[in-house]
Amino acid sequence: MFAQNLLAQDINPGSVVLTIVLVGISLFILVAFFKAVRIVPQKKAFIVERLGKYSKTLEAGFHILFPFIDRVAYVHSLKEQAVDVPPQSCITKDNIAVEVDGILYMQVIDPKKASYGINNYMFASSQLAQTTMRSVMGKLDLDKTFEERDAINSVIVDAVDKASDPWGIKVTRYEVKNIMPPQSIKDAMEKQMRAEREKRALIAESEGDRQAKINRAEGDRQEMIARSEGEKQKRINEAEGKAIEIQRVAEATALGIREIAKAINAEGGVNAVNLRVAEQYLNEFGKLAQTNNTMIIPSNLADIAGVIKTATSVVQKIEPKA
Repeated sequence: MFAQNLLAQDINPGSVVLTIVLVGISLFILVAFFKAVRIVPQKKAFIVERLGKYSKTLEAGFHILFPFIDRVAYVHSLKEQAVDVPPQSCITKDNIAVEVDGILYMQVIDPKKASYGINNYMFASSQLAQTTMRSVMGKLDLDKTFEERDAINSVIVDAVDKASDPWGIKVTRYEVKNIMPPQSIKDAMEKQMRAEREKRALIAESEGDRQAKINRAEGDRQEMIARSEGEKQKRINEAEGKAIEIQRVAEATALGIREIAKAINAEGGVNAVNLRVAEQYLNEFGKLAQTNNTMIIPSNLADIAGVIKTATSVVQKIEPKA
């Protein structure tokens, strides 16, 4: 009881108030400091409003604001952002319902326009991409949708980028992720692809068989040409050989005749010819008697001398010409 009375006597009400005021001022200064100082990270943009009106855009670095007057109203990332476009049902030109989804890539170019041009630029861009997708798919047949993905992407990028220009957004690209037709269409497409593969296989097989036949025919043709060329060369060689043989025989015969002529002109040559003619005459007549039952006998058989004389006269007639 004594200690409580002593403590109550030592506390001065003025000092307590002063302490509270100092603590309040310190807290105010601390809060003001934190509200005045702003550090903007790289690839970020802060939109500052002064008394509810746009004041400036803070880029990366250290900045000081007027506390309780300036405030950061919007924070934007300047990096390229990917927005997932939800699947949507589209009707193709040939009246087939397909579900299509994609990814939209965009980047904030003007943070002020992105803050005040539209409430939610990501949602708006996604919705615009969906409506443009439905419009594009309605102009294409189902088969073309799988082939014209690049064209579809380009059309959507142009449409969304043009519409988002007042929002300070740059649409860099759009990619179609999936095109999902109904199950019945998938089954029909699978059958069609299987038939197309079988068709290509048959065509490839027939082309191979055709090429093989062409190759065989070309081989046979080349073989026949080579064989005919060989036969032709063979006949040419045989003809040249026979010609040379005939020439050589003729030359030998001529040489023999010249030698015979020389022998006849030599001394005793005529008598030798007469003797030779008589021998051949008798030999041939003897052969005739051996091979025939009926034999024709010359009327002057005994006149061998006359035969020899006739032969001699023929030799004498040939002799001057030789």
